[in-house]
Amino acid sequence: MSTEANTAPASAGPPQNGPGAAVPDSFDSLRSRLFDSSSPVWIFLVLVALVAIFGALRPTEFLSSFDIQSMFTNAAVAMTLAVGMTYVIITAGIDLSVGSVLVLGGVLAAKTMAALGAANPYTTGWWPIIAGLVVGVLVGLACGVVNGALIAWLRIPALIVTLGMFGIALGLADVLTSGVDLAGIPNRLGSTIGNGSVLGIPWLVVIAAIATIVGAFVLSQTRFGRYTYAIGSNEEATRRAGINVGWHLVKVYAIAGALAGLGGDLSLAHFTTTTISGHLEDNLTAISAVVIGGTSLFGGRGTMVGTVVGVFIPVVLAAGLVIMNVQSFWQQVVTGVILIVAVYFDQVRRRARNRA
Repeated sequence: MSTEANTAPASAGPPQNGPGAAVPDSFDSLRSRLFDSSSPVWIFLVLVALVAIFGALRPTEFLSSFDIQSMFTNAAVAMTLAVGMTYVIITAGIDLSVGSVLVLGGVLAAKTMAALGAANPYTTGWWPIIAGLVVGVLVGLACGVVNGALIAWLRIPALIVTLGMFGIALGLADVLTSGVDLAGIPNRLGSTIGNGSVLGIPWLVVIAAIATIVGAFVLSQTRFGRYTYAIGSNEEATRRAGINVGWHLVKVYAIAGALAGLGGDLSLAHFTTTTISGHLEDNLTAISAVVIGGTSLFGGRGTMVGTVVGVFIPVVLAAGLVIMNVQSFWQQVVTGVILIVAVYFDQVRRRARNRA
């Protein structure tokens, strides 16, 4: 089942050529999609405008290779969270737990590495590191499965379930660490995945890009993606079509959880510590990026391309404001305004579609 089945109405006969010919319906459909208020084209133009403004004001600093690489690196963890959040929001759901799940995954990954690699981070080999990273992803996967099961089969609202998981995961992380960040992360992890590069591209960026590309392909080109859109558009109609909606929702939340666990691994590798208090707003960051990117909070609509652009808007804002010697707190203000405007246009478009 596809949510775009009626985006291109059939023409009444073959197209006519000549100066008085009507514009083909396919062109009208393309134009309407490009200039829709939630289209990634508009959001991308906002990003380009921000880059142009900051680049013109501080060209030698903002457009330097170091600053560009820093922006991509800073966006890596947020990107992994936003990929999973895109699936969740397209189903008309929400996940407030991803930031805490990220922290819990990082804590258990660090403890696994310490348990298997003795106490010397300078001599730890790859086996404990790989085992720890796998544990981090599996912890996120387990949290996502629990979220999905409670939402899909017990019919508990997603807002309540994921808010509860937010507290559970963060509380467990504090219990396991006594509220103190874990250090002693293997040097090999920090010098390679955390702060190393391949062909000049940071490993963090490479891993986040792979997750995004795979997520985009599955969402746009597979049956799983079509079912995700269908559930967000009309859950009851999707169920009547013979699709196991409950099981699909469990898988969607499992993906979001696993990617949150991956984000915990990336954060652990980059900072070489668990940074427990540094991810309290990651859930809001991911939700903001997805919604700013054009994904509808009402479900059934969104693209991974839009999410990528939505992730980079606050990152570019933060970098530009720092270079302009403006307090970084203003970045939260501007991002909040953009988020509210994006939701407003989504509501306007939805009401217009319902009246049509």
